[in-house]
Amino acid sequence: MEKKDRFQTRTQMIMYFLRGSKRYFAVSIFFACMVSVFDLINPKIISFTVDSLLDSQTVQLPSILNSWIAEIGGMGYLRTHLWLIACAVLFVAALGALSRFLFNLYNSIGAEHLVKTMRDSLFDHILHLPFSWHSENHTGDIIQRCTSDVEQIKMFLSEQLTALFRIIVMICLTLYFMFSMNWKLALAAAVFIPIVVCYSFFFHTRIGSSFEKADIEEGKLSSIVQENLTGVRVVRAFGREKYEQDRFDKQNGKYTGMWVHLMKLLAAFWMSSDLFSYGQVIAVLAYGSVLAVHGEITPGNYIAFVSYTMMLMWPIRNLGRVISNLSKAGISIDRLRYIMNSETEQDLPQAKTPDMSKDIVFDNVSYQYDNGSAEILDHVSFTVKAGSTVGILGGTGSGKSTLMYLLDRLYDLKDGTISIGGVDIREMKAEWVRQNVGMVLQEPYLFSRSLGENIKIAEPEADIEEIQHAAKIASLDHAVEHFKEGYETFVGERGVTLSGGQKQRAAIAQMLIRKPPIMVFDDSLSAVDAETDAKIRASLKENTGGSTVILIAHRITTLMKADQIIVMDQGKISEAGTHEELMAKNGIYKKIYDLQSRSSAEEVQV
Repeated sequence: MEKKDRFQTRTQMIMYFLRGSKRYFAVSIFFACMVSVFDLINPKIISFTVDSLLDSQTVQLPSILNSWIAEIGGMGYLRTHLWLIACAVLFVAALGALSRFLFNLYNSIGAEHLVKTMRDSLFDHILHLPFSWHSENHTGDIIQRCTSDVEQIKMFLSEQLTALFRIIVMICLTLYFMFSMNWKLALAAAVFIPIVVCYSFFFHTRIGSSFEKADIEEGKLSSIVQENLTGVRVVRAFGREKYEQDRFDKQNGKYTGMWVHLMKLLAAFWMSSDLFSYGQVIAVLAYGSVLAVHGEITPGNYIAFVSYTMMLMWPIRNLGRVISNLSKAGISIDRLRYIMNSETEQDLPQAKTPDMSKDIVFDNVSYQYDNGSAEILDHVSFTVKAGSTVGILGGTGSGKSTLMYLLDRLYDLKDGTISIGGVDIREMKAEWVRQNVGMVLQEPYLFSRSLGENIKIAEPEADIEEIQHAAKIASLDHAVEHFKEGYETFVGERGVTLSGGQKQRAAIAQMLIRKPPIMVFDDSLSAVDAETDAKIRASLKENTGGSTVILIAHRITTLMKADQIIVMDQGKISEAGTHEELMAKNGIYKKIYDLQSRSSAEEVQV
């Protein structure tokens, strides 16, 4: 069945993000409109002053103003008390300033609430996306979408879209006042508005296309930076600084070129905007002068016309800017829609939480990546008895780690079944599966926190005694004794301050503190020496109780005491049995054992 996007339109996406901030933007829009109203009143006051008070011409006023003027003494009184006009101008200006302050205040509050909602929604959604999605998308590009694109949307909604209402009010009221004074001159000013709108739409698609390309290149640049910062030790160790610098410079040059092209488009757009805006002013000044000479417009109205025309420059230019920036915001919204429309992991409606301390059965399991590559697993079937220890041996790419990712539901199982106690894991809650299947990954990851905080990351309420006990089983306690701050030692990003073996043992302690009924060790002892390996295995056997243990390793000494050993080769089970049974078969297992034993003997002689 074809997937239906959660957010089919940009408007749906925006309205979802605007929840919680709509009321702030509504209030800010109201005050933005009031700013326009108060800005337009003062030219009318000046026009009235010039024509009625200084030139004694009759000007039509609203009845309420006529009543007020009559009450204070009429036009004669106002002519001798022009300070009242000045006070009126100041009062209107003060109301406009207050409205502008409230607009900026509520607009800023709404913008920050919007950004918080976007960040929270994106982060929560990304955390629940499948492991395969993260494998297909570069981390740098995801970060760029959640930062630059979020900021672009915020700027558009808070700075342009809210101002759009003010622009519309300003244009409508300005044109109304202009046409009420002189329709000919008003028409000369209004003719430029459709021209501005038309060339804005002309640039709209071109700016949007260029911005999308620049955004994509920025994502690639962010990925290069992220890879180099996290892999700085590898870059330094292999002397690849020059290569990575050249790679960065090349991508940065491409990204810069995209923005230079975009800036050329924007420069042409703003040049056109300036040309037509100032053309509008010149047209009004020239044509208005002619009308004033012929007596078709009063001096006061001419002054007001010039003021309104200058006021109209900003909203007309800004209207073009809103239209052009709409394309950039649209691209950013689409990039966030890609994330928000990506399907999160979903449990079945009646997902189960069965007892996990039962037999694990892999039945005819096959798997291949969605990109159409060759099968990683090919009809694999075996049973892991509850409470037993099973070892899995195999070369790189044989599929042994993939089996465990399927067991933990990091990968979606499509062909075959994996069941625990007779219940298919696809019928269980994913969270329940991962709570009960503890995994120590091949490449342990530690966060930028203290060692103790990393160990108890899955059990935040664990006390120091539990942390120390887990560390002791993982043979990490002796190393911690040499740390000046003990378990409060800050391990740095990705555990950079620890050795490879210490990181692996910290990851083992992370899993052990949860005491899950199923424990998976995915080549998690590869960075420790043989003596420590043996010590950890002995401690695990003594402390894991009735837990089912699955050991994945390349070192046969790690697996030889397991209740069952499975040998994987090119996605299939090549051999299975105990150490003694596999040795008697004289197959792949025996060859690997002899090779490793010979290598160990040679190392001892050296």
